[in-house]
Parts: sequence; structure tokens; C-alpha cells
Amino acid sequence: MKKSVVSIIFTSTVSAFSPVTFIRPMAVVSNSAIQAEPVPLANGSMSFDRVCREWRCKYTGNKSDSKSLEAISKVVDEYLPQIKSVSEGATVNRLVCGSCLDFKIMTTVPLDDFGPWEGKGFAPEEEFLKKIKAIEGVSQVETQTITNMEI
Repeated sequence: MKKSVVSIIFTSTVSAFSPVTFIRPMAVVSNSAIQAEPVPLANGSMSFDRVCREWRCKYTGNKSDSKSLEAISKVVDEYLPQIKSVSEGATVNRLVCGSCLDFKIMTTVPLDDFGPWEGKGFAPEEEFLKKIKAIEGVSQVETQTITNMEI
């Protein structure tokens, strides 16, 4: 009878979406890694395996004819192929609020792809943010890392 060797490796991760270090178990069978399990939240009542990087700002004017929102749109068009290429499993959402004058781009990637993207400074984040900060009428340019799970 052939026996399989199963080991448990604990990987430690510290990141912006987690205020404390958490330990994720990853099973290894015959020297090949199996994908990590979802990370638990709220005493196990929730979990996540996708992480989102949000880029947001305020724009000026009416949503239907805002010059600053139009200029932001051109920057999005310029960088969208690069943003979508950060992970094969990436999803990109654009959010616009006409009453709060909020604009957001949310790029969500599988947990396993988040660390490598974070290690590259969330490229092309720096370039993208620099361009929208230069647009007249754009303010409060911010970023946030959050979990983003479809439920």
C-alpha cells in the first residue's frame, strides 16, 4: 500500500487588508502546493479569497457634463488594459456617484495574486493617481485595500 505524504505549511501574511498578522494553512501533497483556503473573518462567519484595491477621488461639476469626470475617463481608458492585466482573475469595476461626486476604480484579484501585485506597488497605481491628481477639479485622491467577495 502506497502512502501519501501530507504536510501543513503555515504562511504568514501582513498586508493593508489585515490589521494583524494572520496565519493561513496551505496543504502540500507530494511536494506540490494546493491552493490556499479562504481566510476566515468574523469568528468564521465570513471568509475571503479575493482582495480589492480601490482608487478613488472626488470630481466637480454635474455628472452629465463634468469636465473633470470626462478627463478621469480618458485616464481610465489609457490604463485599463494594464489594470486588467495585473492578474488573470482580475475584475475591474468603475463606480460613479452623481450626488456625492465620487469616482472609484475597484480592481479585485484572487488572494494568491494579491501579494505579487502588492509587491509591485499595485502598478500602474502610482502613474494613474499622478495623472488624475493633475486634473483640474479632482480632489481627495485616495486608495484602500479591502476584501471584495461576491455573495
